[in-house]
Amino acid sequence: MSDPQIKVLVVDDSAVVRQTMTQILSTDPAIRVIATASDPYAAVRCIEREMPDVMTLDIEMPKMDGITFLRQVMSQRPIPTVVCSSLTSEGSDVLFAALEAGAVEVIAKPAIGTRQFLLESTVQLCDAVKAAAQARLRRRTVPHKVEPKLSADVVLAPPSLSAGIAFTTDKVACIGASTGGTESLRVLLQALPVDCPGVVIVQHMPEQFTAAFARRLDGLCDVSIKEAADGDAVMRGRVLIAPGNHHTLLKRNGAHYHVEVRDGPLVSRHRPSVDVLFRSAARHAGRNAIGIIMTGMGDDGAKGMLEMRQAGALTIAQDEASCVVFGMPKEAIRLGAVQHVAPLDTLAVELMGAYARLTRGGE
Repeated sequence: MSDPQIKVLVVDDSAVVRQTMTQILSTDPAIRVIATASDPYAAVRCIEREMPDVMTLDIEMPKMDGITFLRQVMSQRPIPTVVCSSLTSEGSDVLFAALEAGAVEVIAKPAIGTRQFLLESTVQLCDAVKAAAQARLRRRTVPHKVEPKLSADVVLAPPSLSAGIAFTTDKVACIGASTGGTESLRVLLQALPVDCPGVVIVQHMPEQFTAAFARRLDGLCDVSIKEAADGDAVMRGRVLIAPGNHHTLLKRNGAHYHVEVRDGPLVSRHRPSVDVLFRSAARHAGRNAIGIIMTGMGDDGAKGMLEMRQAGALTIAQDEASCVVFGMPKEAIRLGAVQHVAPLDTLAVELMGAYARLTRGGE
């Protein structure tokens, strides 16, 4: 009989971190820490004794750095891995190296006060482990009690659907992604032409990395990409990425759009939240908008996308086969919020097709 729990190996050179991670993960009945290791060589011995479903991994360790070890693991016996390291907060290169080496998720921990940070991040860490397990095993996990999720109501009132929004010359595409989204967004954005509509993106990512993520994509793509700042115009050929730890909303001034970046409580346990962005698009853009929901665990964005569709927007979801985790798109589809489902490699074509339909008056 298979083990219903997610078996986790914790790899970190700090005894305090290993103890704290074990304490945190053990609070979730869906997770069981089967072993801890202080360095990659000890981790290999643990793996030989019992194969974990998920591994949490530090970067800076004795004998072998975490990135090198992760590359070796992925080339030999792939294990879904959540990187949790203080080094990731010092340089974006480490973050992207971890993702490119195969990490499912990267969580930045501070160099000082790590234990307290980890304790305060219990839900985030447990969710990251369960997302990693889904990315490989597609298995259901046992739900556990956590703090109630807040809806987008705490940031923005629901849109009024009693009066339609007039067509404008400017159009906008709003995109939401989470686990697996960094590489999936690269694929989508690299395929966009310079005459694409203005794009606003929420990718769940720590605040230290969104600016670097935007710069990296800007160097790879034909379109202009930057981290969103309050008041930035949404215009053709420009992509704005919501800064980590801040909600980003679409606003309208006449026939044109800009973004508002603001603080606020977690929505669907995220800040920035896809639900907040999508709701603002429903409220201020309506049938001038395109909504795309991509790979990610959970349901952030599903309700907001339904509001977009009800307001007349065109809505698209990434298909299951090309998602790292088919959570957010699946929930949006379940709610009836999605009009079209498409694989990752055709999302750019779908976006431009939707844009063409909007410019013709939504025919």
